[in-house]
Amino acid sequence: MLFNSIDFAIFLPIVFFLYWFFKKNRTKQNVVLLISSYIFYGWWDWRFLSLIAISSLVDYTVGLGLSKTNNSHKRKFLLIASIFINLGFLGFFKYYNFFLENFVQAFSFFGNSINPQRLNIILPVGISFYTFQTLSYSIDVYKKKLKPTKDIVAFFSFVSFFPQLVAGPIERATNLLPQFLNRRTFNYSSAVDGMRQLLWGFFKKIVIADNCAIYVNEILTNHTIYNGSDLFLGSIFFAIQIYADFSGYSDIAIGTSRLFGFNLMKNFAYPYFSRNIAELWRRWHMSLLSWFTDYVYIPLGGNRGTTMSTIRNVFIVFIVAGFWHGAKWTFIVWGIINAILVMPYILKQNNKTNTTIVAHGRIIPSFKDVFSIGFTFLLWAFPFPIFLSGSFRFAFSYYSHMFSTNLFSFPAVPNKIVFVIILIFFTIEWLGREYEHPLQIIDFLSHKIFRWLVYVVIIATIYIWGGKPIDFFYFQF
Repeated sequence: MLFNSIDFAIFLPIVFFLYWFFKKNRTKQNVVLLISSYIFYGWWDWRFLSLIAISSLVDYTVGLGLSKTNNSHKRKFLLIASIFINLGFLGFFKYYNFFLENFVQAFSFFGNSINPQRLNIILPVGISFYTFQTLSYSIDVYKKKLKPTKDIVAFFSFVSFFPQLVAGPIERATNLLPQFLNRRTFNYSSAVDGMRQLLWGFFKKIVIADNCAIYVNEILTNHTIYNGSDLFLGSIFFAIQIYADFSGYSDIAIGTSRLFGFNLMKNFAYPYFSRNIAELWRRWHMSLLSWFTDYVYIPLGGNRGTTMSTIRNVFIVFIVAGFWHGAKWTFIVWGIINAILVMPYILKQNNKTNTTIVAHGRIIPSFKDVFSIGFTFLLWAFPFPIFLSGSFRFAFSYYSHMFSTNLFSFPAVPNKIVFVIILIFFTIEWLGREYEHPLQIIDFLSHKIFRWLVYVVIIATIYIWGGKPIDFFYFQF
C-alpha cells in the first residue's frame, strides 16, 4: 500500500480509531497494529508476508534462547543462526542473480562456459529495511544491551510496524520495542504536530519529488540528444528528487507514528545545508549510517587502529552501504566514490565538525557558508548518474555527453512554476532548519486561522501541482 494513495487515505483513519478504541489495553492495541501492518504490506503482495513472519519468529526465538543461557558457544551459535537466516533471505532475493552472473563471467574469463539457471526473483518491498531492524534486536540482546521480550505480539508488531516498514527509518530495538511494551496515551499536541509533519512529507513527495522525476526520467531516457547543461541539471534534479522522495517518506512515517503515540528516530536533518560531505552523510539517512557505524564500523575497529585500518574500515562501510542499495557494481562504485570524498575528513579527524546547523540563530548565511553548501551539494550530486545507471557503459555515455562543448549553455528549464515551487520549498526548509520539521515555524502564528491558511495553501499546491503518482524511490531497495 502506498502512502500517496486513496487506499492509505481510507486505511489510516480506520486503524487510528480502532487503535485508540482500545486505549486502555496495550495488548489489544498491538494486535490492531500487527493486523493492520500485515494488511498494509500484504496489499502489495500477500505472499511475502511469510518472510516477515519467519524473520520475526526466528529473532523472537533467538532472543528467548539467549535469555536462557550464558554459555558463550551457545550464544554465538544463536546469534550466527539469526544472522545467517536473515541475511540468507536478503541475499537470495536481492543478490542471487548478481552473484550468479558474476560467477558465470569469472568462469568465462578463464575460457570455461557454464549455463546455470537464472531465477526470475521478485524483490520483496522493504526487505533491506526490516531485515536490518530485526537483526538489531538479536545483536543487542546478544551484547546484553537489551533484555529479550516474551511478548510475541509486541515483538511481531515492532518488526512489521507499518509506518516505517518498507522504507524506514531503520529503528533500533532499543528505541522502538520498549514503546510497544509500554502503555501509550493519546497526546493531542503531539498528534497535531505529527499531522503537520505528515502533510509536509506529502508535499515533498507529491509536488517536489514526483515533478522532478518527470524531468529526470526524460533526461535519462534521451540523454544523447540533450546538451551537457541539461544533463548537469538532470543530476541536480535527481539529487532534489531523491531527497524529497526519501525524506518525504520519513516525514510521513514519523508523523503517522506520532498519531499512535510512537516516536521514531530522525532520519534526515536538512542534509542539503551541510558545509562538507562528511556533515552531509551524518545528516542523510541517519538510521542506516548509524546502523553501519554501530554494527560494522565499530566492530571492525573504527578509527582506533592504524591509519590503514581506518581507511579499510571506512571503505568497507561505504562499499557495503552501496551494495545495500542494490545488486549492481554501479552501486558499489558509487559507495567507493563517497568513501574517497569522506576520507580526508576521517583522516584529519574533523569529520564531526559542524555539529550544529549552519548559520545557527541567523536567517542570512555568510558567503563562506553559501559557498561551502553549494560546493558540497555539487560533490554529492556529481556521482548520481553512476547511482542511477544500470551499467558503466550508460554512466560513461552520460558523463561524456555532459562534459561536452555545450556544458555551459543555458539548460532547458522544465516547468517554470514547478521550478519556483522548488525554490520556495528550499526557502521554507532553510527557515525551519533548526526545527524537527519546517512546518513547526508556523507556531509563531498566534491565531489558528492563519495556521489553517498555511495548511490549505499546502493542500491546494499538492492538488494542483502534484506530479503523476510514482512509487517511492527507495521501495526498490
